[in-house]
Amino acid sequence: MRRMIPSLTHLLCIEAVIRHGHVTRAAEELNLTQSTVSRQIQALEAIIGKPLFERKNRRLIPTAAAIEYGENIGKLLEGIESETLRLLTGDAEDHTLCIGVYPTFGTKWLIPRLPDFTERHADLRLDLVTAITPFNFDTSPVDVALQYGSGNWTGCIAHKLVGEETIVVASPRLTPAAMKDQTLLSLRSRPDAWADHIGGSAGIAVTGPQFETFTMMIEAVHSGMGLAVVPYIHVAEALESGSLVAPMGGAVTSRFAYYLVYASASADTPKVAAFRDWLLGTCSA
Repeated sequence: MRRMIPSLTHLLCIEAVIRHGHVTRAAEELNLTQSTVSRQIQALEAIIGKPLFERKNRRLIPTAAAIEYGENIGKLLEGIESETLRLLTGDAEDHTLCIGVYPTFGTKWLIPRLPDFTERHADLRLDLVTAITPFNFDTSPVDVALQYGSGNWTGCIAHKLVGEETIVVASPRLTPAAMKDQTLLSLRSRPDAWADHIGGSAGIAVTGPQFETFTMMIEAVHSGMGLAVVPYIHVAEALESGSLVAPMGGAVTSRFAYYLVYASASADTPKVAAFRDWLLGTCSA
């Protein structure tokens, strides 16, 4: 029986378009023309038998199903790339440090710090992978992970990196009166964020759209789709510049934090120890 698997080009195109939100940027990343990317999307829609995008004023607006499909495909493509690199590197695996991190936290907090590590440890090649839930070191290729929680993960060692403060944000285009009736947005991996932020669930009805990542949800807030509870570190610059506002006051300290986590059995691995010592030193500086 033939497998129902689109071509790799189809998958690369839809994943890139969903991630960038724009055909032009996807085409630039894939080194293809815009028309080629558009044709690949059309071909995939023909295979599936239903539209994945709504066409408005020469723009492609992904359906909810397309967004979920693109995000899931992205994870699979990362897995294929990781396994291919593993084959290519062979014995060099011991010199590759695979870091698992949440997408927005990795972008906003970790990556700006990484140049210092790569300068100090030029012998190590970094491989960053993302997920929206805690990593399973038994089934995932990651050596270390930066993840959010209470700090208690079975079979793992966890070091607290930074606490978290959350804040409610909105578009400055909304009037105070309009904000009272605004839709409440939520993150799929944090269904209790609103209740945690205000200290209880009474009167909270989060019926608005759910998002996979903070980056997507924050962009939705910018677009005026509703209000959202987000980590302060992800929106500090936007609040300072005035592109977002905090209609419910200042930040609230969360009961959870971000941790550096790795399997207990890997504690003495040179590459894990190097990253641990550097990161903890960075956080304490």
